[in-house]
Amino acid sequence: MVVRFRRKSRKLRGRSRFMGWGQIGQHRKSGSRGGVGAVGMHKHKWIWMIKYAPDWYGKRGFKSPKQITREVVSINVGQLSQLIDKLVMEGKARKVNDVYEVDLGELGYNKLLGGGVVKQKLRVKVEEATELAIEKVKQAGGEVIIEES
Repeated sequence: MVVRFRRKSRKLRGRSRFMGWGQIGQHRKSGSRGGVGAVGMHKHKWIWMIKYAPDWYGKRGFKSPKQITREVVSINVGQLSQLIDKLVMEGKARKVNDVYEVDLGELGYNKLLGGGVVKQKLRVKVEEATELAIEKVKQAGGEVIIEES
């Protein structure tokens, strides 16, 4: 920790034993600062801590256990509409008559979001979908099938 101190006078050089710092050890090591680092935050540096670091003690919020958290991998209907021809060419989606069929679970997605514009008729299988996504797909003449996971 950087300690700012008043520069000592150039006087008294060679005249006294400790050059104005009192007795031996009074200007030595960390005892003059009340300890190194965070020492004394709950004791003699309490007032400093309350003024300059009020959040030093105490916990905030919580962290959910991994067992109950689930990663949501989502895709917008607009992105899906742009990718659908490429997916058909790669064999990851099918075109039946004029309707594109795609299973988003096989592609690694588990949620369909409503961003973008749908230009084709889509039949989409997915675990979750927002109301806006379902509405946009239906307006384009398709359907969203919600699968139970």
